[in-house]
Amino acid sequence: MEERPKQIPTLVKWVGGKKQLISQFEPYFPLKIERYFEPFVGGGAVAFYILKVFKPKEVLLSDINEELINIYKIIKNNVEELIIRLKEYKKNHGKEEYYKIRAKNPKELSAVENAARSIYLNKTCFNGLYRVNSNGQFNVPIGSYKNPAICSEEDLREISKLLKNVQIKVMSFEKILGLTKKGDFVYFDPPYYPLKKGKSFTTYTKDNFLEKEQEQLARVFKELDKKGCKLMLSNSDTDFIKNLYKGFKIGTVRATRMINCDATKRGKINEVVVTNYSLNTKVR
Repeated sequence: MEERPKQIPTLVKWVGGKKQLISQFEPYFPLKIERYFEPFVGGGAVAFYILKVFKPKEVLLSDINEELINIYKIIKNNVEELIIRLKEYKKNHGKEEYYKIRAKNPKELSAVENAARSIYLNKTCFNGLYRVNSNGQFNVPIGSYKNPAICSEEDLREISKLLKNVQIKVMSFEKILGLTKKGDFVYFDPPYYPLKKGKSFTTYTKDNFLEKEQEQLARVFKELDKKGCKLMLSNSDTDFIKNLYKGFKIGTVRATRMINCDATKRGKINEVVVTNYSLNTKVR
């Protein structure tokens, strides 16, 4: 394990992104990681940290969000063409351009064009919010940014290098059961269970992730525990979640709520971290 990196590259803005929590997560990580799995990769902050610090021999990053996984694949395999297209978007950015790009059907675009569109919309939409309607169409309005970071060349190239030997797949989380073995480290960062029903954003795709899905995830967690995998999971600090993982180690971190239409309601909240192994140091 190397020293903690000074900077973790940023890919996209993501609801519940973990970049802000890396320093609080450090005591929770195992001392050694040789095989790493992250079934809800999202913005990838934890994955990038693991890749930089632990340098695992095998890594599988996955998610059911096809557009997101396409971004990872393009950055891994074709980052320079992606940068060229993002520069064009940056040059032409404006309200008319935003809604023109948003209206495009991603299924009709090439893989590189699709990735560029996804990143552009993420960097310029309201609050960096990823939301789709029942048809799977991105439907977030434009944000009010003076100079959005549409093309972060240095970060994109660094991420491309980190992903060089990484497997990247569109995959639902339960399939991890057939791919893992004793000693593997799996980090779960699912859509969080709402603190109040109807008050929390959980729609990363057109499908919801509520009680039924959380219960299924807990069953997968317990099956992996039986296999001898090292497990870490993040979720909301609710009785429902803590009851699902009763018997495991449950810690707490303080996170900043970044997405709320009312700026006065953005602030620090508790989140739970569930693990099934002894921690590096004492964690409060």
